[in-house]
Amino acid sequence: MAISITIGIAAALGAFFFRWLIEFFQDAFWLSGNNFLDSVAKSPQWLVLLLPCVGGLIAGVIITRWAPEAKGPGVPEVIKAIAVRGGIIRHRITFLKALVSSLLIGCGASVGREGPVVQIGASLGSSAARLFRLDKSMLPVCVAAGAAAGISATFNAPLTGTLFAIEILLLDTEMSYVSHIIVSSVTASALSKFFWGDFPTFDAPKFMFSNFKELIIFFILGILAGLVSLAFVQMIKISENIFNKIPVKEWIKPGIGGLLLGIMALKIPGVLGVGYEAVNMGLTGVLPLDLAIILLAAKMVATALCIGSGMSGGIFAPSLVLGAALGVSVSSAINMFFPELALTHSQYALVGMGTVVAGTTLAPITAVLTVFELTYSYKIILPMMVGCITSSLVVRMLNGYSVYEAKLLRQGVNILRGHDESVLVNVPITEVIETEYDFLRTTDSLNKASEMVINSPFPHFPVLDEDNHVVGVLTLRDMRHYLRDKHEPEIHPAVVDSLMVRTVVSIKLDSNLKEALMLFERTGVSFAPVIDAETKIVGIIKSADAFKIFHQKRYKNRILSASI
Repeated sequence: MAISITIGIAAALGAFFFRWLIEFFQDAFWLSGNNFLDSVAKSPQWLVLLLPCVGGLIAGVIITRWAPEAKGPGVPEVIKAIAVRGGIIRHRITFLKALVSSLLIGCGASVGREGPVVQIGASLGSSAARLFRLDKSMLPVCVAAGAAAGISATFNAPLTGTLFAIEILLLDTEMSYVSHIIVSSVTASALSKFFWGDFPTFDAPKFMFSNFKELIIFFILGILAGLVSLAFVQMIKISENIFNKIPVKEWIKPGIGGLLLGIMALKIPGVLGVGYEAVNMGLTGVLPLDLAIILLAAKMVATALCIGSGMSGGIFAPSLVLGAALGVSVSSAINMFFPELALTHSQYALVGMGTVVAGTTLAPITAVLTVFELTYSYKIILPMMVGCITSSLVVRMLNGYSVYEAKLLRQGVNILRGHDESVLVNVPITEVIETEYDFLRTTDSLNKASEMVINSPFPHFPVLDEDNHVVGVLTLRDMRHYLRDKHEPEIHPAVVDSLMVRTVVSIKLDSNLKEALMLFERTGVSFAPVIDAETKIVGIIKSADAFKIFHQKRYKNRILSASI
């Protein structure tokens, strides 16, 4: 628990430093104003056009050369670190992620600050776990605790930070994990109150809800939010595919994205920056319908350009902007046709924020709690649950993946939810492989093979060619007829090549235990050769050993969780 408190303090300080950097860059680059958009409006057009491009080029050099992990939203990289690397994040990511993301946001990039804060806090949690030499099974817990503390400090919302870590980052929800995350999250929230006061993140209105017939409208809002979320995820995917095909060096691509963003900003300045000014306009009821519709489309394109080109920044804040714009659009449109309903735009903006966040992240509980902590109004819970669950179901049915999972899938990483599945994913084949094994050559005699069958504890043998490529498998079943009639050479040819099975079921060296068990279940084989990138054999894996390791790992993790 002392380490959890330490992680909470470190992550909160990291969030404070990151926020200070953003303000520093914004003050240095733009003319002074009441807020960021006011500063943009007062700045010359050449600055609006070129500053995002310059920021993108500088960030592209840093990301490409020193910190590829800093590319993108940040949350998928943390999930990948937990699921694939056991919670290991390089120490340098803490500073470089803060530097690159704050520079880009300061230059006007249409990205959020929450994703970088998650990665900064997670990096500090990973570093703390290794500094104190904790058991490696505690690394994912410390990473999640750091991420939760970062979110908690940013929003001054400990519940949001805790639920975000559990619902989005972790692959399971052991109670011991929750206790560590809560301690870090509360610590960070207490520090944010001490430094910044009990501040509201948004100008959230007092939520009033008495007409239960409005739940039908919130249900419709949830459906529309699910469709907007799908469009947002798809647009990011299309943007990434387009930028991947542009034949220029990787560090130049963020500059191209920044230039295109600057061109958009000349006509629609609201696409620049995190977008909280637009959210507050929606929450205070001063966002007109035409501007809401324009922002809904333009912010989606702007964020897709930034993320797709390889910039560093989150998508949580853009999702809030999209949600606020959608909520205002829906309430305004309904009031036009049914003025007697007199829907309150600010309330629909607030629910819209939660529904789009739920659709993009597929974390409806986190979305509900986030908006609840912004308003401290229990009356918002029912409309939020209706909208957020509906939005999540629409995305699940039509797509099946959150924006984070979709990004990981494009990297070849399939994230699984559930305790046992996380154990499977986190055990590499190298922990199960046997490098000492008996094998045969295609030119070996069957007499040699029969002697090996008799003397070896293995009932099956990979057959290799001269370059150590697996070309077949010889089993005791294949040898049965020869052993019975081995004194009749005219019936049986004399070499292994004549009896071996040429269809080989193998598994790659960089696979994990989940992939191995799925292979055994699908094919029914009891062993498989393990091959490297050059398709040469490096060992074998037996199904019995794979299941044994799985049960041992699962038992150890559960005993550890029960004892913490």
